[in-house]
Amino acid sequence: MSFSPVPPPVNGPVGPLERGLAVLRELTRLAAHEGRTTVRPGDLVRGTGLARSVVDRVVGTLEQLGYVTLDGRDIGPAVRLMELGNAYLAASGLPAALGPFAERLADGLDESVSVAVPDGGGVRFVVQVTRRRTMSLAFRIGDLLPAERCSPGALFAAEWSGADWAAWRARRAEDPLDTSFPAVPARHRPASGEDFEARVKEAARDGWAIDDQLIEPGLVAVSVPVRDASGRIVCAVNVVSHTSRHDVDSLRAAVLGPLGAELPAMEAALTARRPRLAALGVSAASAASAASAASAASAVSVAGDSGTAVGEDPARMAKRELGAGYLQSLARGLAVLRALGGAALGGAAPGAAQGVGQGEARAVEDAARGASGATGGMTYGLVGAAPGGGRGGGMTLSAVAEATGLARATARRSLLTLVELGYAEADGRAFRPLPRVLELGYAPLAELGFTDIAQPHMRELVRTVHESASLAVLDGGDIRYIARVPTVRIMSVNITIGTRFPAYATSMGRVLLAGLDADARAAHLAGVRPEPLTRHTVTDVAELARVVERAGAEGYALVDQELEEGLRSLAVPVRDVRGRVVAALNVATHAGRGTAESARGELLPALRATAARIEADLATASAHHALGAGERVGA
Repeated sequence: MSFSPVPPPVNGPVGPLERGLAVLRELTRLAAHEGRTTVRPGDLVRGTGLARSVVDRVVGTLEQLGYVTLDGRDIGPAVRLMELGNAYLAASGLPAALGPFAERLADGLDESVSVAVPDGGGVRFVVQVTRRRTMSLAFRIGDLLPAERCSPGALFAAEWSGADWAAWRARRAEDPLDTSFPAVPARHRPASGEDFEARVKEAARDGWAIDDQLIEPGLVAVSVPVRDASGRIVCAVNVVSHTSRHDVDSLRAAVLGPLGAELPAMEAALTARRPRLAALGVSAASAASAASAASAASAVSVAGDSGTAVGEDPARMAKRELGAGYLQSLARGLAVLRALGGAALGGAAPGAAQGVGQGEARAVEDAARGASGATGGMTYGLVGAAPGGGRGGGMTLSAVAEATGLARATARRSLLTLVELGYAEADGRAFRPLPRVLELGYAPLAELGFTDIAQPHMRELVRTVHESASLAVLDGGDIRYIARVPTVRIMSVNITIGTRFPAYATSMGRVLLAGLDADARAAHLAGVRPEPLTRHTVTDVAELARVVERAGAEGYALVDQELEEGLRSLAVPVRDVRGRVVAALNVATHAGRGTAESARGELLPALRATAARIEADLATASAHHALGAGERVGA
């Protein structure tokens, strides 16, 4: 396996899939290196070496799949792209197994805690629990660090072969300043590899490793290995601090004891068998098939408003509908990658489990992940070690073909391409995704907060209805605006972020109140003393309670000139993956533009569709970790 983060040549069994992955890598590189939220086609042509016509077809296909956004000539990664990284995270089982331990350690130590896995000659982060301070210390999930510049790398390198060391030395010779690792500052001058080799020996002897400002001045860290049932190191738990709080010796003294106390339970969590779907009388492969079909059907729906059933090839349907510009092989290859981790069940298509009880849905999810390598022990970030040293787990070619609706020969070509490019591995008859999948946009997208996710959809809503749109949360007895996209009119509603209004007199407030449980809603209404802000304001508490209850039953609220004369607004709830109302989305208009009934008929379908798209992206972005910086809701 090559340790170089430089992508391999764009040639192989499935050219469109390779070229599509090359475009996604370059899009991510530009976002990670330069902080660019959008790029132009010419940037991708220069970065990939592909012809402009090829880039245009790749981008068009990715846009139809919902993996990139297009705004004129500007191209950006879409939240849905995180499906691919979620496939690896679901298959690895690491966030589910070790996330609770990382949370507990972070709370007890009051320091940031992460879990990292080996990825060639680098270290990639898969779990992150951050302590929020003025000086924040954290890496993004999906970030890749050189092994020699972080403490987990010394632990992983203790198990490298001679060929691995040779590949590492070759990579350092090609990139002595670490310019191909955007997560770390580039070196000012090349460093000797002897120091790293000495630290590797110390780590192997001590059973832990330190980072004494290797990445940048002021950052210190201590890591311990987590092993599978065979004794192999499969990941490392990392505690990070700053020299204003600890030097490396005091950090080591503070954290090694708590880390050592948790290690047996963490290793047991990795090797514990997950519930099998057999208890429900459903095969894991069938669950993965339903999930993958749901995700693929959603992609086709984005492209052409048509659904698909389990066992059908959505890429072929999209090709018929969209014509020669649609790269069917690229769409199929990405569907195979999603299927390897049960990506839809991992986050992007929570509706795949509709119709069963919550406990059954969880068992479906666990078993589908198990089919992708999420049971048993774990090697290279993948749970599923088998007796006798085999890794076990993974999905067979037949299971992948069933999950995607593809012919076995088609699925096989995609799998072999993914293996060749380092995104999957084959172990006997089983295939599993590898950590490198996280390089496809995951790190920059993992930084997005709630409002970052919502605003692109709000902009599209405003373009559709030509009215201003807002997002608000409940804050005491008020609503507080957290996002807004205005429209351009001579007469428009002028509201800014942070504006507060009484919840009882607003459409968003009534939707949010309706989302509270019965006791919380009753307590809130009991403390309300409504004032007549206009002659239309509902001021009777009993009537207000009935209005709020009706908003909950109907799934929307319309307020006509109760907050201000001439102002009419319509709102719908935005729910998290657990179904809780965490925000409200509204459109505000002037009452003179039509009747309340016409406003409801014209605006409500678009509002509900926008809320559904925001909810789908929230589910994808939070499938394996909390949302990034910014406004947090539903905590």
